[in-house]
Amino acid sequence: MAVILNLETATTNCSVSLAKDGETIAIKEHNTPNYSHSEQLHVFIQEVLKEAAVSFSDIDAVAVSKGPGSYTGLRIGVSAAKGLCFSLDIPLISIPTLESLAQQSKSKDVNFIIPLLDARRMEVYSQVFDGRKQAIRETLAEIIDENSFAEYADKGNVLLIGSGAEKCKDLLTSPNFIYDLSAVPSTDNMAVLSFKKFRASDFENLAYFEPYYLKDFIIQTKKKAEVSTPK
Repeated sequence: MAVILNLETATTNCSVSLAKDGETIAIKEHNTPNYSHSEQLHVFIQEVLKEAAVSFSDIDAVAVSKGPGSYTGLRIGVSAAKGLCFSLDIPLISIPTLESLAQQSKSKDVNFIIPLLDARRMEVYSQVFDGRKQAIRETLAEIIDENSFAEYADKGNVLLIGSGAEKCKDLLTSPNFIYDLSAVPSTDNMAVLSFKKFRASDFENLAYFEPYYLKDFIIQTKKKAEVSTPK
């Protein structure tokens, strides 16, 4: 039996759950635009442990949503997860935020699932999964326009899920697009993924693991290109 504490702080939803063998047994979460993760996260951890009648010594691993997402939110979650793993001498598991979000799809008649997180302006973080929730395109930061995801809509129904889907609704005209604008990343959807990684001993290096800062990487690359371009 594996008892895993799951932490999700990549977006506005501060979410903590405790799972046994991939099944959520206690969850506490609060979605607010104020990003109150620093005040809520450790309180929620204590509350789910109490609700499940589990002590810290019973936890076998900690799983954390690794991004992309809010810089501050990710730092809070990863710092808490690392601290627990160091103090309890247990492994750290990282779960891609968009993969977790894709798990919320309940529809069986979609050919593609595209989870999207709002970045800023018309930019989103996105990844593409097939109808079986298997990744078929890597995570990207991209600007939404009228041609976005057209190659998938030409082949079948496409579920656009998450906060970034709002930016697509007025631009994408294909009837094959389906929208779920209310979904936010949650630890309830991390349980199956973290248990799978636990069974495979797919753990992170505590000393070197960092959140997935997709936005920062793209900004730095662009600046270097601008500097090296001759006038």
